[in-house]
Amino acid sequence: MSEPRRRPGGRSAQVRAAVLEAGLAELASAGYHNLSLEGVARRAGVNKTTLYRRWGTREALLLDAIRARATARVPIPDTGDLREDLLALVRAAIANLTTAEVQAMVRASIALSPHDDTLAAAGRAFWAERLAVDAEVVHRAVARGEIAPVDAEQVIEAVLGPPYFHLLVTGRPVADDFLVGTVDLVVSGLRR
Repeated sequence: MSEPRRRPGGRSAQVRAAVLEAGLAELASAGYHNLSLEGVARRAGVNKTTLYRRWGTREALLLDAIRARATARVPIPDTGDLREDLLALVRAAIANLTTAEVQAMVRASIALSPHDDTLAAAGRAFWAERLAVDAEVVHRAVARGEIAPVDAEQVIEAVLGPPYFHLLVTGRPVADDFLVGTVDLVVSGLRR
């Protein structure tokens, strides 16, 4: 017996989108410890069995939610220039990070991962996937001969790390000139 075909953009996609948004909204308003699949279901206007059947745990739902949010709001640029690609990428990443929902997810992950193996595994899975996706801008620059071969994920960490630290650790806002300076410093080092 074959699996039923799902229509892209159909009811299943609409329910998934509503649940993922509700999951992040519930995290931002209730906090990680008070987050429940029942609360997310209520907020999304769906039956809780839908969430248990599809995701099973709040960590699985949040991982799916943060993946979907990153894919939608932090697209991988392809301007043909490493500096411009990195600027577009870091600007989108920080714009996404400054939303209450994503800040709640990142802060919960940072604070609780050392004590919660399931949450730690979800965080590692997200960042491994996301760094590999983001690294494409560096791989393309190498293929164009713009820079020598380099650890592409390390370049992405060098670009994203300072603004994340600035915002999440020191609590200072991240101005565009800070992003430009960070990217210019990294690109300058790569082009030497």
